[in-house]
Amino acid sequence: MQIATFDGLLEAMRQQPEPQRMLLVFTVAELPDGATQAERERFEAGQGGALVPYVCADKTADELAGFAALVEESRMFDQEWAIVFAAALSGRDGKAPSSADADQPLERMVAAIRAGRLDGLVAFDRSGEAVNVG
Repeated sequence: MQIATFDGLLEAMRQQPEPQRMLLVFTVAELPDGATQAERERFEAGQGGALVPYVCADKTADELAGFAALVEESRMFDQEWAIVFAAALSGRDGKAPSSADADQPLERMVAAIRAGRLDGLVAFDRSGEAVNVG
């Protein structure tokens, strides 16, 4: 399934036979240690940098009204995020996974993002469009 927007992913989650919980890792762009002058210049122009996990969240499809609501909620963060990575966790027997069930998968997502292993994750920019960051 090709996901083009955050709201498209949310709709796909809602259509699954078992309830889903969306796992979210918001990242910020930082200039990595040892960056070259060219990398510094690109970063200062608003391009490039390393994506660093900043805030994690998990929500059921019912708790998510859509991308606009998510952006509004994210305004509570101290820092503006650059990319949000998303994945879905499927429930069983008609029950959505709990937040506690999401803890380990979120930890694995953070570790994968730090290591640059982005397969299985969908990345969205601040407009809610899916982007290729790999």
